[in-house]
Amino acid sequence: MGAVSDHLGERRPDDGVFAVHDRLPGKHEVEVGFTDARLDLGDRAADAVRADGLRRVATATGSAPRLMRQVHGVHVQVVDDPDDEAIPEADALVTAVAGLALLTRAADCVPVLVADADSGVVGAAHAGRPGVLAGVVPALVASLRAHGAGRLTAWVGPHVCGRCYEVPERLRAEVAAAVPETWSTTSWGTPSLDLGAGVRAQLDAAGCEVRSVAGCTREDAAWPSYRRDGVAAGRFAGVVWRRS
Repeated sequence: MGAVSDHLGERRPDDGVFAVHDRLPGKHEVEVGFTDARLDLGDRAADAVRADGLRRVATATGSAPRLMRQVHGVHVQVVDDPDDEAIPEADALVTAVAGLALLTRAADCVPVLVADADSGVVGAAHAGRPGVLAGVVPALVASLRAHGAGRLTAWVGPHVCGRCYEVPERLRAEVAAAVPETWSTTSWGTPSLDLGAGVRAQLDAAGCEVRSVAGCTREDAAWPSYRRDGVAAGRFAGVVWRRS
């Protein structure tokens, strides 16, 4: 089993890119960061807005950003060609290549970053309700281990909390039957899901050290939230990279 930590990372509110930043010591220099509502990296953002956000991420990380077209599935895409800028249809990315920054984007779903600084293998996953149910996070961990990862550290980014993520009773029962830790109740007493608790349980069961970033996206306007703002919501990103 892994270890669960309340470690929140190093907060950098004034650099204009990452609201939270952390480093993982080891043979390789691995870093992670979470942007916030200051940058809209969503597919619905104007091309110029998203391009500017990606340029700023590239400058902050010294790495080439790599996106995925997130579809609430479990496909893990390996990124091993620094010159390939194609955006794959996937909900998890893995690389052992330095100089690539993997992005997972969210606006209530759970952004998950995982890394092993000794092997230099890193990964990112987008874990919404269907992905948590289907096991996208365990799939990411399995792929990382298949690519040589040993001791893994995971960061669970800001997401809608169990107090706010109301769902029908049938849906709560379905998801909790597979991932019991997701069972929750809203602050107003109706059925809900705690996706973050489910993801942390999956990571712990896979033997990862877990570091959680505090914050509910629906409650805190610093983070984009589809539940709060609907289609007007932007997307923030969790970013993991291994420096050259």
